[in-house]
Amino acid sequence: MDHILIIEDEEVIRLAVQRLLKRNGYSVAVAESVEAAESNYDVNSFKLIITDVRLPGVPGTEIIQRAKDTPVLIMTSYASVRSAVDAMKLGAVDYIAKPFDHDELVLLVKRCLKRGKMERQNEALKSELEKSYPVGGMVGSSPAMQSILKQISKVAPTDSTVLILGESGTGKELVARALHEQSNRKDAPIVTVNCAAIPESLLESELFGHKKGAFTGADADRTGLVESADSGTLFLDEIGELSHTAQARLLRVLQNGEIRPVGSEKSRHVDIRLISATHRDLKQLVQESQFRSDLYFRLRVLELNLPPLRDRGNDITELAKFLLDKACKKLNKPSITLAPDAIKAISRYDWPGNVRELENAMERAAILCEQGAISADILAIDSKEGMTNTHTSNSTQDLSLEEYFCKFVLEHQEQLTETELAKRLGISRKTLWERRQRFGIPKKKPGQK
Repeated sequence: MDHILIIEDEEVIRLAVQRLLKRNGYSVAVAESVEAAESNYDVNSFKLIITDVRLPGVPGTEIIQRAKDTPVLIMTSYASVRSAVDAMKLGAVDYIAKPFDHDELVLLVKRCLKRGKMERQNEALKSELEKSYPVGGMVGSSPAMQSILKQISKVAPTDSTVLILGESGTGKELVARALHEQSNRKDAPIVTVNCAAIPESLLESELFGHKKGAFTGADADRTGLVESADSGTLFLDEIGELSHTAQARLLRVLQNGEIRPVGSEKSRHVDIRLISATHRDLKQLVQESQFRSDLYFRLRVLELNLPPLRDRGNDITELAKFLLDKACKKLNKPSITLAPDAIKAISRYDWPGNVRELENAMERAAILCEQGAISADILAIDSKEGMTNTHTSNSTQDLSLEEYFCKFVLEHQEQLTETELAKRLGISRKTLWERRQRFGIPKKKPGQK
């Protein structure tokens, strides 16, 4: 039975969470502060610690360092990108905002426990993986992928800005992390920001910080994400979604190494290496006056174009086997192989969702497989959506995918959450958002007819 520690000073919440987890089969201990937890328990003996941020005495995040061998889930009443980044930078495994749904907490606890178990199991394999795949665990022996790996090795030690281009799911964030890990800044933080996930009204404040009173709700000074990456790397994913105002302020950072928090008259110096990524055609956006040309040229000092999975030849089956093995370890299942018909199907499919879609397919197949080999039937790859056909043009294939995606989302978005929609489609929530934007299907607001 997994043993969990709850650190929460509000008795009502503490007891409610304790009862909830006990009902779901967990052994639960409680404490009202970090000091009380350390006095009464060996904090490293738990499988998971759930703690509030604000506690009497030291803050809840302090337990992260004091219980280094135990994953920590943060509870906070101050839900924001800022608080999430602060907690995750300190080493929290995840966070949840109050008030939270009971089912949401239980699912998150299960995920944190599974992640902790995976990390313990994979610790011994980590060094071996790094020997086999020296660039961030990236797999691929095709000429296209070897070219990317060589470029990463050359580019990483520099401080030059890098623009990573590629379709959704090709591994742009993985490349950004590989660049950071092989740079002279590897001991400093890498701060990742998905520009598409932050509301435009909050984007400038989140990126550059703000002064108290700068706008309604700004009741305290806040450090921006750019400043949080000082001495390290700032990775701006989906940079094509930045507003013109944010583009202008980012250009100032690149030109002068300075930021100015919203509502402040003083600038601050920052030392960052900027890596950005997008699946959009920035050159086209520049021509359409949607993206600043001066910023575009600043961003693409060095440009990496990631090949889509369909252009990586034998990498597809090599990567499929690697991801299948990874899925088996994650699910605590014995090794599973791919049957010849499954390998054939994988090789012929176009993988419009690229590596992310392949990873989802391998995990799904590992779950469904009851014997030692995965057949093509278990993969359930829809040939109408992705099978290579010499008589069908790429534009026709894209149209088919668009029609299927649009039809499914429009028919189910009122009954399913975004998470459920993404799961049914076999993609991530980020990819779901990207395809909504590309196909012009905005997320329906609550109560909208």
